Formats: sequence, C-alpha cells, structure tokens
Amino acid sequence: MTLAGRHVLLGVSGGIASYKACTLARRLAESGTAVDVVLTASAAEFVGPVTFEALTGRPVHTSLWDRGRPLAHLSLAQEADLVVLAPATAHLIARAAQGLADDLLTTMLLARTGPVLVAPAMNDAMFAHPATQANLATLRARGWHVVGPEVGALAEGPSDRPGRMSEPETVLIEARRLLDRRASKLDGRRVVVTAGPTREHLDPIRVLTNISSGRMGFALAAEAYARGADVTLVAGPTPLPAPHGPTRIAVETTAEMASAVLGLVGNADALLMAAAPADFRPSSPLASKRKRGDGILTVEMDPTEDILETTRSSRKAGSVTVGFAYETEDGVARARAKRTRKGLDLVVLNVHADDAGAEVETNRVTLITADADTPIARTTKVEVAAHVLDAVERLL
Repeated sequence: MTLAGRHVLLGVSGGIASYKACTLARRLAESGTAVDVVLTASAAEFVGPVTFEALTGRPVHTSLWDRGRPLAHLSLAQEADLVVLAPATAHLIARAAQGLADDLLTTMLLARTGPVLVAPAMNDAMFAHPATQANLATLRARGWHVVGPEVGALAEGPSDRPGRMSEPETVLIEARRLLDRRASKLDGRRVVVTAGPTREHLDPIRVLTNISSGRMGFALAAEAYARGADVTLVAGPTPLPAPHGPTRIAVETTAEMASAVLGLVGNADALLMAAAPADFRPSSPLASKRKRGDGILTVEMDPTEDILETTRSSRKAGSVTVGFAYETEDGVARARAKRTRKGLDLVVLNVHADDAGAEVETNRVTLITADADTPIARTTKVEVAAHVLDAVERLL
C-alpha cells in the first residue's frame, strides 16, 4: 500500500511556510500521486503557480474563474482521494471553520465530503490564541485531521512554542496513514515493535552489546503506523530519530526491554521482535573502570532474558508474533526450528552479508511461516518492512 495511483489536492495558503508546500508537492508526485494544487491569492505572492506546475506536471488552480471552468471547485473537491492544506494559516483555518466560500480554495472546502488533512503554520501566539484553538476544534469535530504544528524556528526567530509547520515528510506520513488505513487490517490495531541493540554493563564505562542500527525495527514501526495501527516502539540505544507517529519507549538493557514488552504484549494484536538484545550479561559487573594495566580480565557471563519465551504465555489470543533470526549458517533450518520452538507465526531470516543485514540500509530476508518459505531479494529495509507487514495482515 502506497500513495501511487492516488489523487491528492494540495491547498496552499499564504505564509512563509509556503516553500515547504513545494517540497511536499514534489514528494507526492515522486510517489506516483496525481497532485492538483490550489493557491490562494496570498500564497501566489510567496510561490508562483509555475513552480508548482513544474513540480507536479499539472495545471495549478488559483481562481473560481480560471481556465473557463467556473464549476471547477465541485469536481476538485470530490475527485481527490485526499485534500491537504499545507500550510494552513490562521486566516484559512478561521474561514474554513466559519464555512466561508470567498475564493476557490474555501469554496472547494465547503463542497468537500471526503478526508481533509490540515497542517497549521503561523506565529506561536496566533496558534495559542483561543480563537485559533476553537476553530481547529470545530474542524476536528467535522472529521478533519490535523498534523502539527511543531516547535522550532519561525519567520520572526526562535520559539519554544508550537507554530512551525510540520516537515513535508511528516505531512506525507499522515497523508498516507489517512489513505492506507481504510484498506488495512492493521487499522486501529495495537502493534508492538522492538528495535535496536541492548547493552549490558561490564563496568560503568564499558558495555557488551550486539551490532544493530535499529533501522529494521524503525521501518516496521513507521510502516505499521502508516497502515493505521496504534504503534509502540520499544527501542534500545540507537542514534536514529524516532519515527513520526509511534510511541517510543527507550530502554538500555535486555531486562528493561523484556519488562517493557511484557507490559504491552497482553493488549497487542501484533508483536514484531526486530531488536537484537544482548544474549549475555556479566555475572558481577565491576563498580569502577578496569584499567588495561591491571592485566587479563576474565568475565563470567549469565544468559539474559529470552524475551519471546518470557512473554509467550502473556500474548493476546489471536495475535500475530514475528521473530527475527540472524544466522551465519544453516539459516533456513535454524529459523524454522526457532519458529516452532518459540511459538511464532512468522520468522524473518536475515542473511549475514556485507551489503545486507545489521547496520546497513538494506536487507536480504526469507519470510518463514508454517506453510511457506518466501525469499525477498536484497532491497531497502523500508521495502522489507512492507513485505513483513503484508504477511502480518494475511496472518491476522
């Protein structure tokens, strides 16, 4: 499920954030979406129609009377799968909430019956004003969806309050979520994803860990969110920024990850265990840093919690559990055995290679279920996540 083949109407109102609408239009077009752009008169003062025409390859609409189509607002309003207002100024939000129809964009909005996504952008004081908040509440009550605004630099300088328009990538995620969730079995479901490594301390400075960037788990969490799921991401130490949408729980040790998952799995419709937890911990961690000059260090190790095993009896009836296997030899046989031994519905077998697997952007995997082994050729982890979630939907 993607935005390819969809039809989006992008309404742009006049503000300094109008430049972000250009990036959004381009991203939508690159994804295979047909994009019609409607500019208010003030928006055209910031970014001209020719810019959007070049980015979308389609005519831009600016007036109720343009190109001799006086009823264009009716067809534009109803033909699009989704209407996105980005940026949506305080003035546009107020006019939409009051049901005014004094230009092409607001007339089109008044004729709209399908989903609308609003990305507010304005001065932080304007956004915090009770009038703006009341207007947004009115639009939400009508079924419109709002993304942002964020905290960050505004035209007049830095701010620690919301007002800055969400980034185009964030708006794109919310647009896809609105469109894809209708066709997904994950819509409204609770999904738990683990990601990244865990660390066990040898002393206050040194740790034992597994190689893992967290990219696969983060991609799974983002894909599940785009399909309408309520996603919780339990992530070990990783420098990756949290994906937009999922709730992130940060953990460090395997015990902390096991505890977090145990508290969530009873209500989860799907559990995707993409993390690479440390398998052993020092039996007696040192209280201070051990010096190299102190000689040979011998460390006794205890096995850490087997998270899949410890949470097995707590899984929700009818849920789908996905495990990951990272093997260097006899991969398929070992993954099949793991699926049976741990009561999994699906095992994703990772191939250990220089160009696929841990700490790189790509994976080469095999999806192993009770009925079939399905190899997936080397591709991005984002694409792998889509294949995995397709399999989860079939199993639900």
